[in-house]
Amino acid sequence: MPPRPRTGALLTGLLRTARPKQWVKNVLVVAAPAAAGRLFAPGTLTRLALLFALFTACAAAVYLVNDARDADADRAHPTKRHRPVAAGQVPVPVAYAAGGALAVLAPAAAAWLTTPAVAALLLAYVGIQLAYCLSLKHVLVADLAVVTTGFLMRAAVGGLALGIPLSRWFLITTGFGALFMVAAKRYSEAVQPSAQAGATRALLTEYTPGYLRFVWQLAAGVAVLGYCLWALEEGGVPDTSVLPWRQLSVVAFVLAVLRYAVFADRGTAGEPEEVVLGDRALALIGLAWLIMYALAVADW
Repeated sequence: MPPRPRTGALLTGLLRTARPKQWVKNVLVVAAPAAAGRLFAPGTLTRLALLFALFTACAAAVYLVNDARDADADRAHPTKRHRPVAAGQVPVPVAYAAGGALAVLAPAAAAWLTTPAVAALLLAYVGIQLAYCLSLKHVLVADLAVVTTGFLMRAAVGGLALGIPLSRWFLITTGFGALFMVAAKRYSEAVQPSAQAGATRALLTEYTPGYLRFVWQLAAGVAVLGYCLWALEEGGVPDTSVLPWRQLSVVAFVLAVLRYAVFADRGTAGEPEEVVLGDRALALIGLAWLIMYALAVADW
């Protein structure tokens, strides 16, 4: 019988299993309010901080259940065997219990503290992601759709919480931008021999690199097209800014996609946040886009 982990080690293991490095993805909750120019409206930042915490709890629930379910397979993986559940730092029953508790409490807290629409979206997120852990990760294409939907839900929840209508261009650009990064990550996993040798992702060997390349190229093209159509749309509002910032932001957006595609093509596009934060040029392009987008929203 394995020794019972100490409380401190157990809590540390639970925190590591919740993937703190992945929490940066939840910053997408600010996307809709920022796009609508409502980011600094009274009470907005407080609501967005709450949404960030709720989405983080939901994502942590999914990670805990996923690692508990994949513990045996992870032990055979050269890297994943160090995960707390696979390494025995967090017992499998404890991971299931903690994940189940967060999966129930986070949507319940959302129903009490936010709007019914937000609670329903979080409940749907947890349900879809748990279905992914249990079966959808074994279904071709469905696995790509589920992971992409997770990004899209993060981007949409801020609009639902603040009553901001979500435009078709916002949804198209966000959805296909997410698919671009997801497919690029899968492509990178598929072409890396070290990943193939210890693969625990069930479909990694069933997708061909050519197919995944097609998906990320298609998604990148649609995302760029959607953004361009948004930027060039008149909108019926007089433009009084010094420069056409919205139209100029297309340049930065396209450059960011092209730069990210370099890593996808090399097979080194791992976690999106690591790619963006790990490449100085891409970070600078992203900053330039953010500045131009902010100027466009402020009509400066």
